[in-house]
Amino acid sequence: MRPNRRWVLALLVLFFAGASNLFSQRPSTPAEFSDEQKILMALHSISSHTLYDYVRELVSEKYGGRLTGTPEYNACAEWVASLLKNWGIKPAGDRGTYLQAFPNPYTLVFPGGEAYLHLPVDGGTVKKYYRFDDEFIPGGTSASGEITAEVVYAGYGITAPELGYDDYAGIDVRGKIVLLEREVPVSPAEDEKRFLKWRPYSFHQYKLKNAVAHGAKGMLYNYGPIGNPNNAYDPGFIYSHVGEAVVADLFAGTGKTHQEVVVRIAKELKPQSFSTGKIFTLKNNTEHHPEGIGYNVIGVVEGADPALKDEVIIVGGHLDHLGRMWELMPGANDNATAVAVTLGVAEAMSKCAIKPRRSVMFFFFGAEEQGVAGSEFYVDHPTWPLEKTVAFINMEGPGVGDKIHVLAGKNFPEFFAFLERANGRYIHRVIESSFFSNIARPRQDTARFLTKGVPSVTVGASELVPVKRPSSYHNTRDNLAAITPEIMEDIAQLLFAAIMDMSDEPVLNFRR
Repeated sequence: MRPNRRWVLALLVLFFAGASNLFSQRPSTPAEFSDEQKILMALHSISSHTLYDYVRELVSEKYGGRLTGTPEYNACAEWVASLLKNWGIKPAGDRGTYLQAFPNPYTLVFPGGEAYLHLPVDGGTVKKYYRFDDEFIPGGTSASGEITAEVVYAGYGITAPELGYDDYAGIDVRGKIVLLEREVPVSPAEDEKRFLKWRPYSFHQYKLKNAVAHGAKGMLYNYGPIGNPNNAYDPGFIYSHVGEAVVADLFAGTGKTHQEVVVRIAKELKPQSFSTGKIFTLKNNTEHHPEGIGYNVIGVVEGADPALKDEVIIVGGHLDHLGRMWELMPGANDNATAVAVTLGVAEAMSKCAIKPRRSVMFFFFGAEEQGVAGSEFYVDHPTWPLEKTVAFINMEGPGVGDKIHVLAGKNFPEFFAFLERANGRYIHRVIESSFFSNIARPRQDTARFLTKGVPSVTVGASELVPVKRPSSYHNTRDNLAAITPEIMEDIAQLLFAAIMDMSDEPVLNFRR
């Protein structure tokens, strides 16, 4: 049926009249938006595409894995500082700069490392070589050189007379290679009071120095294998990190199993050290730099309220990673994603038409992987008074998964409530919190602030349904392929909203 022409004409008149009114309306200007709308505009300016590009930049070859102290790390720190400057964020480092310097020795690891077992066969020997990255990784502070010697299992490498415990009692490790366990044979989760007595012996530095003191020339550290530049350096001591493949071969034929020995030590708290009778070769090619200098990168958006701007909320994460060991360790999720998220929040806040009432500090820590040294230096030499630091939001690995986790959220439920509320209003991800006792050796920048009484949490991401895949922790697999850009965007938007909310609170006291 053909439509009535008069109806068609009437509809056209109405359409053009409406269009005329629509185009004659004056477009809204920023001044006409409400404060909430202006904040939401800034929040939604945070884009996963931009954050992913930041991660891509951070893991590039030119920054060499971001080992603190190296020229490549310094170039990366300058790149971050240049972004803060472009956004008009004020420097809060040394002498009007974005950089805070601190002493930081470092060791470079070059190609040429080897780890192999000598197997006796028909009166001769066969060399069993272990694979880099999957079965061994050179020690991040190993001396350069080569050693071939018998391997002696020395448990946790502890000599503690006050505890009646000595892994070196009754064995001779002079000139030999020791096989050591990480940590200590007691758990902080099971008995905090007892663990504190053992805590000094859990540090990597202690284990290495004690092995040297007993005359050992090398160490196979049952630690992953994962890369780790956090240890002491001795010019005559060569070591590598190994995993279960190496450990199983060293226990084979001894009449013992590794699992049984570890369980027995923990149960009886008595050493189970023994000579394996196995000959092993360790070779590493390194270069130590005791003169190294590290940098934290720090910028501040000053608060808009004269009565509150002296208080500061810190948000950030560590900028550094492992460098090359000897291949590039990209550190995409650990912790380039945290840097990217921090940059996303910083840019949005700097461009937001509504400024936070409290000051907000954007912190990019150096040397977290080298003993959490950058944050330790900062809390001992703060550029903003710690008593005026009302909250610290740290990030570790906020770039892989679909769930948000807040470590120490249960320590500070009022603090966590701001994050939970922002998630409920804008993000709608699964978010959970946990308790952090902070009595083990420090592994995160959060720990350094907590020891000074600053309310602190660590935000990260994980998978609701874990996917089985090879570990990417501290190895070459922590690369761009693993990153989930959308979770970075959501965490950045969540933190932006939560910080703006916290900054408006007339009284903010999580220390109670």
